Amino acid sequence: MLQKIDLKKILFLDIETVPLAANFNELSQIEQDLFSQKTEYQRKSENITSSDFYGKAGIWAEFGKIICLSVGYFTESNSEISFRVKSFFGEEKSLLSEFSNLLKSHFSRPEHVLCAHNGKEFDFPFIARRMIVHGLELPEKLNLFGKKPWEVSHLDTLDLWKFGDYKHYTSLNLLTHILGIPSPKGDIDGSQVADVFYNENNLTRIVKYCERDVVAIAQIILKFQNKPMINENKIVYLNA
Repeated sequence: MLQKIDLKKILFLDIETVPLAANFNELSQIEQDLFSQKTEYQRKSENITSSDFYGKAGIWAEFGKIICLSVGYFTESNSEISFRVKSFFGEEKSLLSEFSNLLKSHFSRPEHVLCAHNGKEFDFPFIARRMIVHGLELPEKLNLFGKKPWEVSHLDTLDLWKFGDYKHYTSLNLLTHILGIPSPKGDIDGSQVADVFYNENNLTRIVKYCERDVVAIAQIILKFQNKPMINENKIVYLNA
């Protein structure tokens, strides 16, 4: 089935998220209480306070926000295949609105597919939840209400790698390594994004990290289709 998917119909994506505030004390009292309730089980297992646990808040859409959303797509011109990468970053509502416009303008047809690593569990629902928080209309590709599973146009490289073994988890870094794909991890990893954002104030560094993940996800799909990886000189970074 995967062999039949036209690469040019896939929009590859990745997001980078951080806690809503730089530290726990910046939250209102009710927000602090709600966060404590939300994370009680996890904190109990690690014997850690809500304040110390707050660094992980970016994994929940209720307590985190998107600071970068990178996308990539294949294009063909004169039989030459290239891969274009574009990032939306900065203020969350604005970047989500821009991403929504991209979907509506260029990736809204039934045959179009969104693809991410662990996208079904993280990226897709996180984006949808944050759009609702900001009062943005959900694009059709993210609006799953009333849809049957086979009507959802989502690809997930983690899900594909599971081959039905639903308890199995493989990180993007591990999967690229075993498939012989250049690692997307450079000078930072996901656990450092919040620190780079709030303490270093270096969003550019985070954008580049996010874009590397998008390229890696596309290379994984090429591997699944038993096609050669795309060369670095065929990758165009539109924000550069």
